[in-house]
This record gives sequence, structure tokens and C-alpha cells, in this order.
Amino acid sequence: MTEDRLSHVDERGEARMVDVAGKQVTHRRAVAGAVIRMKPTTLAMIVEGRAPKGDVFAVARVAGIMAAKRTSDLVPLCHPLSITRANVDLEPVEGGVRVIATVETDGKTGVEMEALTAASVAALTLYDMCKAVDRGMTVDGLGLLAKEGGKSGTWTREEEQS
Repeated sequence: MTEDRLSHVDERGEARMVDVAGKQVTHRRAVAGAVIRMKPTTLAMIVEGRAPKGDVFAVARVAGIMAAKRTSDLVPLCHPLSITRANVDLEPVEGGVRVIATVETDGKTGVEMEALTAASVAALTLYDMCKAVDRGMTVDGLGLLAKEGGKSGTWTREEEQS
């Protein structure tokens, strides 16, 4: 397959699931991130454990992990994968919370979509848990940060930006 051809579109331009039967099983890892922007008072409420709905970070972590496991149910052409690791880190930063999702598998296709889904759902869960006090929150910069494994090897966000 050439770089300029979409893998989920066949010769007739119709959507298809990619055939991975001929690919090698390799260890694959993907890291995705996003930042949810919020008022300083909302961030303080989360960090200090004063959110009315409980431990915001704990719920968002679990939601992100569950989302990684259900990605093929949400994104129509994704393969169901046996995930060997899913982790969601939440870090308070100036103006919000940085979400970093890491997903791994030993398989024939990568886990980029699983990592992106985990990061986005964790961020959305943060929004849901805090919307009663801050409806103006935004989720910014959702994207793949790095991937390893498979035929294309290693890629990091820095490589593309240079």
C-alpha cells in the first residue's frame, strides 16, 4: 500500500476493514494525549478532592481504560484487539488537566485508535464530572503522540513537526 492511498477504502472507493491476515504479530504501543481546559477554581476543586461527584481522576482513568477496550464498538472499521495494557495518566497543568493514554498489544494491527479513544473519553469524563461548576471547559489538542511496532516502526509527534 502506498502512502497516498487510504487503507480503509478499496479500489472502488468503498469503505472496508483492512485485511491484516498477512501482517506479522509484533508488540505495538501507542500514546495519545489531550488537554481539558478549565477555570482555575475547577482545577483546584479536582486537585483538592472537593468535586460533588467524587474522585474525578479515578473515574476518568477507569473511563479511559474502558474506552480503549471498547474502541472497535465505537469506531466502525477498527479491529477488535486483545489489549495487553491500557493506562491513563492525568496531570494537572496550568489552565487544566493533561490526559495521556498508553495502550499496548501483541498483534497484527496497531493501537493508535485505542489510545486516542482512551484519551478522549477520559477528557470527556472529566468534563462530565465537573460540568455543573464549569460548562465552559474545552478539550484541546487530541492527538497521537507516539506509536511503536508494526511495519512502519516507531513514530513520534516531534518527527512530524520538524
